[in-house]
Amino acid sequence: MERTSLTALIREHLSLARDATSGRSAHTVYGGHARTLRQTLIALTNGQRLDDHENPGEATLHVLYGRVRLTAGDTAAEGETGDLLIIPDARHALEALEDSAVLLTVAKQ
Repeated sequence: MERTSLTALIREHLSLARDATSGRSAHTVYGGHARTLRQTLIALTNGQRLDDHENPGEATLHVLYGRVRLTAGDTAAEGETGDLLIIPDARHALEALEDSAVLLTVAKQ
């Protein structure tokens, strides 16, 4: 059995994102290419985006810190600390409305 401190990862990756020219940092918490389930912590500084991209499978976005906007076409949903957003099965984008950290959970098809 393994234990991971998401609080420590949030602190670490927000610091890395603030120092990075891209304004973001990510870390695979669980899974990877050899597994069906993958969980990735993504830290974004205020105003940074993950531009439109495809959904690789069923996915959710748990906002661990801050506020984000998830958009798919003409539809948008905002989430703040503690919210769980269901990622639509469509091209979508993510924008940080303030310094934020999210946990992306994907069950690859």
